[in-house]
Amino acid sequence: MQKEISFSMEKGDAHEQYDDDGRVRRTGTLMSASAHIITAVIGSGVLSLAWCFGQLGWIAGTASLMIFAVITWFTCLLLSDCYRSPDPVNGTRNYNYMQAVKANLGGLQYKFCGVAQYGILIGATIGYTITSAISMAAIKRSNCFHKHSHHTGCHTLNNSYLIIFAVIEIVLSQIPNFHKLSIISIVATIMSFTYATIGIALSIAKIAEGGHPRTSLTGIPVGKDMPSVEKMWSTFSAIGDIAFAYSFCPVLLEIQDTLKSSPPENKVMKRASTVGVSASTLFYLICGTLGYAAFGNDAPGNYLTGFGFYEPFWVIDFGNLCIVIHLLGAYQVYVQPFFAFVESWSKEKWPRNKFIVREYSLGKFRINIFRLTWRSAYVVLATLVAMIFPFFNSFLGLIGATTFWPLTVYFPIEMYISQAKIPKNSFTWIWMKVLSLACLIVSLVAAAGSIRGLIVSVETFKLFHSVS
Repeated sequence: MQKEISFSMEKGDAHEQYDDDGRVRRTGTLMSASAHIITAVIGSGVLSLAWCFGQLGWIAGTASLMIFAVITWFTCLLLSDCYRSPDPVNGTRNYNYMQAVKANLGGLQYKFCGVAQYGILIGATIGYTITSAISMAAIKRSNCFHKHSHHTGCHTLNNSYLIIFAVIEIVLSQIPNFHKLSIISIVATIMSFTYATIGIALSIAKIAEGGHPRTSLTGIPVGKDMPSVEKMWSTFSAIGDIAFAYSFCPVLLEIQDTLKSSPPENKVMKRASTVGVSASTLFYLICGTLGYAAFGNDAPGNYLTGFGFYEPFWVIDFGNLCIVIHLLGAYQVYVQPFFAFVESWSKEKWPRNKFIVREYSLGKFRINIFRLTWRSAYVVLATLVAMIFPFFNSFLGLIGATTFWPLTVYFPIEMYISQAKIPKNSFTWIWMKVLSLACLIVSLVAAAGSIRGLIVSVETFKLFHSVS
C-alpha cells in the first residue's frame, strides 16, 4: 500500500485526494455503474433473441428470459456484498473478482476463478471483434442490395473491417483504467438502446404489413424439416444464449471499484444491478417477442446483419453503425480488468524496471511504454485470432457455457455463504445449493449444445473451402 502511495506522489499527484486505501478518490455514481452494466449486458445478441423465441416458443422463451434475469439479479446482489470483506460496508476492499474469491474462499478456488474469468474476458473481446466486422460488412452489403437487388450476392470479406476495428481499439486501449470509461460506457449504452429501438421499430413495421408468420407456444414444431434431435440441440443452444446474455458478473466488482465510498458501495451497486438487469430484461422481452411476432419460426440469427430487413437501407446502416460503436465500448469494459491484472502482476514482478513502471507526461496525458506496447500487442493478437478462426463465435459460446455457472452462480453463492456464515444444512444453505446445482445442469446442457454447434461450424467451414 505504501508503495502505491509513494509511487503516486513521485508522479506529482500529491494534490489529488485519496480514498481510505491510498488510491485516487473514486468518483463513480449510480448512473455510471448502471451504464457500465448495460454496456456489458445489452450486446448485439439482443437482435438474435427472436431466433431464440423461434426455438423455444412463446412460453419457454418468455419464461427463460424472466428466470435468468431473476437469477442474475439475485447473484449480483450477493456479489455486491463481497466487494469488501469480512464486513460488506467497512471491510477491506477487494479490487476485482479474483481478490474477492481469494479473500472468501482461499487459494485453490482463486486459481480456478482466474482461469474462468479471464478466459471469458479474452474470448469476449475476440467475439466482439468478429461481430463488429460483420456489422461493418453488413453496411456495405445493405447499400449493395439497395443499389442492385436483394437477390444479388453482395458478398464481402471481413478482414479490412477487422483491421479498422483493431486500429480504433488500440487507441481506446490506452485509457489507463476502468475508472476512466464512464463517458465511453454512457455513449455505448445510448447506442445499444438505439439499435435495439431500431430493431423494435422495424419489427413493428413488418407486423403492420400483415404477413402473419407462423408462431407457436413451443417454437418450431418437430417434423420433416426439424427432426427431434435437431430440435433438442436448438433448444439447448437457445437456452444457453439467453443464460449468457445476462452474464456480466465477471466485471461486476471491477465496476463497483469505481464507485464513491459514500453512500456504501454495496448499496449503490445493488441499485445499479437492479436498474441494469431490469432495463436489459425489458429490452430483451420487447425485442424477442416483437421479433418473433414479425418473423415467426423463420426468424434469422440477427435481423440487422442477417438481413431480416432490406429497407429502408439507411436505417439498417445506422443500426449496424450503432452496433459497432456499442461494441467498441463493450470491448473496453471487458478487456480493462485483464489489462489491470497483467500490469499489476508485472509491477509486482519487476518493481524497479523503468520500462514497466515509468510514466511520461505528454500534455494532459500520461504515457507508459509498457502499457502502450503490450495493450497494442494484445489487440493485434486478438484480431489475428478473429481472422484465423471465423467460427470463433461458436467457440465463444462454449467458453460462455463453461464459465456461466462458476462466475455467475457458484462463486457469488459460495462467497456469500462464507461471508454471512450461513449454517450448513440450514434452509438458506440448502436452497442456495439447489439453485447452484440447477444452474450447473443448465450450463452443462448449454455446453453440449455449443460443442455440437462448434463441430457443425468447423465442418461447414471445411466444406466451403474445399468447394472454393
